[in-house]
Formats: sequence, C-alpha cells, structure tokens
Amino acid sequence: MATSTDARGIVVPGPSGFAEHFRTSSPPKIRLCVHCLKAVFQFKPSQRVEARTHLQLGSVLYQHTKNIELARTHLEKAIPQFEDVQFEAASLLSELYCQQNLVDSAKPLLRKAIQISQQTPYWHCRLLFQLAQLHTLEKDLVSACDLLGVGAEYARVVGSEYTRALFLLSKGMLLLMERKLSEVHPLLTLCSTIVENWHGNPIQKESLRVFFLVLQVTHYLDAGQVTVMHSMQAGYLEKAQKYTDKALMQLEKLKMLDSSPILPTFQVILLEHIIMCRLVTGHKATALQEISQVCQLFHQSSRLFTNHAAQLHTLLGLYCISVNCMDNAEAQFTAALQMTTHQELWTFIVTNLASVYIREGNRQQELYSLLERINPDHNFPVSSHCLRAAAFYIRGLFSFFEGRYNEAKRFLRETLKMSNAEDLNRLTACSLVLLGHIFFVLGNHRESSNMVVPAMQLASKIPDMSSCGNTIDAHEAAQMHQTFSQQLLQDHMAACSLPEHNLIGWTEGLPPVQLQPQNGPTTSLTSLL
Repeated sequence: MATSTDARGIVVPGPSGFAEHFRTSSPPKIRLCVHCLKAVFQFKPSQRVEARTHLQLGSVLYQHTKNIELARTHLEKAIPQFEDVQFEAASLLSELYCQQNLVDSAKPLLRKAIQISQQTPYWHCRLLFQLAQLHTLEKDLVSACDLLGVGAEYARVVGSEYTRALFLLSKGMLLLMERKLSEVHPLLTLCSTIVENWHGNPIQKESLRVFFLVLQVTHYLDAGQVTVMHSMQAGYLEKAQKYTDKALMQLEKLKMLDSSPILPTFQVILLEHIIMCRLVTGHKATALQEISQVCQLFHQSSRLFTNHAAQLHTLLGLYCISVNCMDNAEAQFTAALQMTTHQELWTFIVTNLASVYIREGNRQQELYSLLERINPDHNFPVSSHCLRAAAFYIRGLFSFFEGRYNEAKRFLRETLKMSNAEDLNRLTACSLVLLGHIFFVLGNHRESSNMVVPAMQLASKIPDMSSCGNTIDAHEAAQMHQTFSQQLLQDHMAACSLPEHNLIGWTEGLPPVQLQPQNGPTTSLTSLL
C-alpha cells in the first residue's frame, strides 16, 4: 500500500507512502499525514496492512497531537494483530496509559507482551526495560530489579553483551538507590569485565563506559574507598575530586548525545559530592559556583528539585558555616530538615546544626534538645559509623565549652575508638588536639603532649592538614601560617563577593537564578583567623 504501479509501469507512492513523506517533512505536515493514513482503509487492505496503519495513526496522533483518546483507540485496535505490530503498539499504548494515570492498565499489557515476545529479542528486551521503568516510577525497586535481572540473563542467552551490560548497569543504579551496597560491588565488577571485553560500536561502548563510571563513582562516594563523608574525615579528597571531575566531564559529553532524565540526576549527585569536597579543602568560591549549577538544574526539572532540595539547603548550610554566617546556616539546616525523611541526611543535618548552636554559644536549650535526638550512646537513628563518631565528637566539643572536662574526655575517647577503627583521620586528629587542650587546661602537660604529637603526625598524612605536622622551625611555621591565612581570607572575600552568595537567604520555593552581585564580604572574618 506504500507504493503502486501505473499502466506505464512507473512506481508511484500510495497513501501510506505520502503519509510518511508528510510526517518527515520539515516542519511535519501532520494533518495531511493523518488524512493519507485514514485513506488507506478505503482500499480494504489486508489485515496486516490494516493493523500497521492503526499503529501508524496511533503513533502519529499520540506523538504529534493532543487527540490522545483517538490515538488510544487506534493503538488498541492494533494490539491483537500481528507480532511485528503488536509489540510496538503495546509499548506505545502503555506509555499513553501512564500519561493518563492508568498504570494498572499499562502493567498487564506490558507483562502479556513480554510473555509472548521471547522469540523477538529486540522487543522482549525493550518491553522488559519499559516495565522495569514503570515499577521504578512507582518506587517498587524490588520488582524493577527482578525484571532487570531477568533481562540480563535473557541477553546473555541470546548473546547480546551490550544489552546485558545495560540491564546490569540499570540494576546497579537501582541497587544504589536502595542502598544495597553489598550487592552493588560484585555487580559492578562483572559489568567492568563485560564492558571492557565487548568490541562493538565505539560510541555504544563509550556510552556503557560512562554509565559504568558514573555508577562506580557514586558507589565509591557513597560507600566505597572514597566515601565523601569518610573522605572528608580521612582528608583523602584528591581521589574523590579526581573521580568526580572526570565523571562530570563524561556526563556533559553524554548529555550532548542523549536527553535521558537520569543524566541530570547523576550530575546533581556528583555535584553534591564535589561541593562538600571543595568546602572541606577551603575552596568556598568554587563550591558556591557549583551550588549555582545545581540551582540551574533544578529549574530544568521539578523532579530534581523535589528529590534534592533538602541536600541543596544542607550544602548551603555548610557553606554558611564556612563563611561564618551562623543565622543563615541555621535557616538553611532548618529548611533542609523540613524537606527530608531520609534518616542519614536528617542525622547529618542535625549534627551540623548542633555545631552551629555550639558556636553561637547562647542556644543551650535548643542544643540539649538536638543532642538528645542524636544520642550516640543509645537509640542512634542510623547505622552509619562515621555519623555516630561525629555525634560523639559534637557532644565532647559541647562538654568542653561547658567546662565539663571529664565528660568531654569520655566522649572524645569514644570518638577516637570509632574513628581509629574506620580510618577517619580528620576526626581522629581533631579529637586528639581537643583532648590535648583539655589536659593542658587541667595542668597535665605530659598527657597533653601525648595527644598533640600523634595528632601532628596524623595531620602530616592529610593533604589539607599537612602544614600542621611538618617538622619546621618557628619562623617557617609562622610564615606558612601567614600564607594559609591569606589564602583563606582571599577565598572568603571572593566567595562573599559572588552574586551566588545571596543564595544563603533562600529558604522557600525554587532557588533564584537571577542574583545581584555583592559589594563585598558581609560576614566577620574574625573566626577564620
């Protein structure tokens, strides 16, 4: 029906041929395309051509018009027909059902299509992905992972290593979302082997490598050798920054080729991690510019904003602490607490809010209330070793400022016990220094030295604390202190002068993107010296 032959033997296009011409015109001539497709039925075509025409009409109407009901009617007529039509119709119709919030109609349609498509690898795999995505949108990650596992095994049997890698990487992504970290590592190891040994299309291989790299970095940052929270305490941030910068560059390249919504999600996650690294290493201006990038991504996707607004407020709270804007830090952490139900994030926020109250010095009642909610001695809200150690340190710090030295020593010793076990070097060094100060105040200078010397030795192994531990004379130490102080002040002034510094006042709705430049720092530099 796409073409016919006239009396002279010349091939001329039929109605469906004209329809395709109009559909692919620039711009598409959809009305004429639909007219041509409808004209096909006037010729009483075969059942196969009729089914294909219903599919084409449904597809054009769904993708190019607002006449969803008519599109649905045509697609439903195409479903019971021939396999080459049935699977594509089922895929499109399930999308349409989801758009109409008829998820309960979409799922059985996809399941039936999956069941009868096992002899058609392309459609079988595509339909498995589609149903897995549907379960993911419903937050049924267990069912989604099961389907992706089935797809990976099917792809292995039919010999499609590229598709197998896609299924496994997608499953790895969901396992990370579920925080089933013990299952992620062996899966990523398998994926690494598959990707490296696959010798197919170079662009497809690069896409797989980027997907794998993003998952690997996320896994490392969340739970592996360069966990961000762990790395901030250990001081080994160079590796985390290196991996993250590389992954962000690859993501930017991939976004030019693919508009998948998962890419901005990974970009936000990676930016969140790298921003924490910047703040720890004293690069506040750079961190603020990267926070602004997250704001821009939020304006492109309401879903990203909904899922990551609490994290952004938390990052802004940490930035506020670094520039001594304690009122703004409290406002940011309070906003973050109102937006999250994630226990680890909640505990992280409360721990940092407690540090703000300690620095303000006049918030004892609120501070006691917060500390009771993150009591590391009993009913600690999360299993994170690092957060529990930090909670002990915060209580030790508060007891120190309150003059309760014996209590402070107990909490700090608990911190040391936990931080030594997990190589939390920054926390260990800070605890040793604070214990040394307590012994010094109590007049026990020998014990004070026993604390400070190992703290200096440990600090020498930490890149951003190494100046503390070098064996240098007093003059050189003073010179180095002066240099670092100047660098800190310059970065402070640069950050506070950026238009993005105004984000510290944002606590409701979408973050502003049009920001006025600052005239100069508006915060005290005293606490930085």
